[in-house]
Amino acid sequence: MDAGRARDGALDELIERLGIAPRDPELFGQAFVHSSYYNENPAGLAGHNERLEFYGDAVIGLAVSRLVFDRYPDEDEGFLTARRAALVNRDALAAMGLSLGLDRHLRLGRGEAEAGGATRPSVVAACFEALAGALSLTEGAARTEEVLVRLFEPRLEALADIAGPPKSAKSRLQEWTQRHHGSKPVYQLSETNGPPHEQEFLVAVVVDGTVVGAGSGSSRQRAEEHAARTALDELVPASTDS
Repeated sequence: MDAGRARDGALDELIERLGIAPRDPELFGQAFVHSSYYNENPAGLAGHNERLEFYGDAVIGLAVSRLVFDRYPDEDEGFLTARRAALVNRDALAAMGLSLGLDRHLRLGRGEAEAGGATRPSVVAACFEALAGALSLTEGAARTEEVLVRLFEPRLEALADIAGPPKSAKSRLQEWTQRHHGSKPVYQLSETNGPPHEQEFLVAVVVDGTVVGAGSGSSRQRAEEHAARTALDELVPASTDS
């Protein structure tokens, strides 16, 4: 039995902490399978967690949007967007994942593991998103929202002491590029896919003529925010925008 499979039993503690009883343990476990592990060990696995990550991103966005919407009934869309961004950005999701101990359950390929992937913010955040996707698919939307609200509510309350709304990824990227390049980032619509009622927008962000990030979303604004986050991941060390 490989090390990744040997850790499966340790998921019981996480399951108990989340207060769930997975109806599809295999799909739940897939949330922890990084593509590097699947590429090295495809036998016996249904797949890696990237599709679940895609779905979970939307699941988290909806749950947190509702939480913020209910918490601030008198605030405008800009304030709500900034509050949501503070809760669902890469570093925030990674911190949530680490607090739940997701890094202890990740299945990583040898190279990724040796490079410290188990605690890399982008890897842990992706795992948390995949977990949310798996929960939604196995436990249903209502139960998943309950779990996510219970996890995010204390973090939202902690933001209440901040003066003014937290900055979006786009705002942080613009501040960084102006500080280091003396220019603003430019967002370019690369592609639009899907029918009119269910479109996906693909956006690239360019700094000084170089593409530094790309993102997708159900609106151009969301795609630009996603692109800004990926750019920050590449340009700025984790947890700092300096």
